[in-house]
Amino acid sequence: MNGGTLLLLIVILIGILARSPLTVMATVAILVLHLMGWHGWLHWAERHGVNVGLFMLTLAMLAPFATGKVGFKDVVQTFVSVPGLIAIAGGVIATNLNKHGIALLHGEPQIIVGMIVGSLLGIVFFGGIPVGPLMAGGLTALALSIYRYFLS
Repeated sequence: MNGGTLLLLIVILIGILARSPLTVMATVAILVLHLMGWHGWLHWAERHGVNVGLFMLTLAMLAPFATGKVGFKDVVQTFVSVPGLIAIAGGVIATNLNKHGIALLHGEPQIIVGMIVGSLLGIVFFGGIPVGPLMAGGLTALALSIYRYFLS
């Protein structure tokens, strides 16, 4: 058993203990692809998985427009209310952090392990909701920037 397989098994175990079915299912899928020797799929997932996930998340966020749960009046209200303006600012800040998170994940892929463990600890001990590595990456990139600033 190589180190990668062992790490995936550990992530599965932690995911089970953390009651995080998405983490378990994703890790099992990657492990199965690896064990079956379907490395082309692994490379595809590595290159395109984030975009596919973002596409699905965007579909979920836009669906209320199509179903009528969010209407034009709601959109206008966003631009004229304090909570709406704060939400817009939050979106701007989050997307900027996520941009830096993706750059961090590409530049230092080993950091993913810490983010996975941190996400699982957040689920277990703080009742957190796993929304994916992008926000964790963005916050990690911000914290590392602050850390490196004070080191220099």
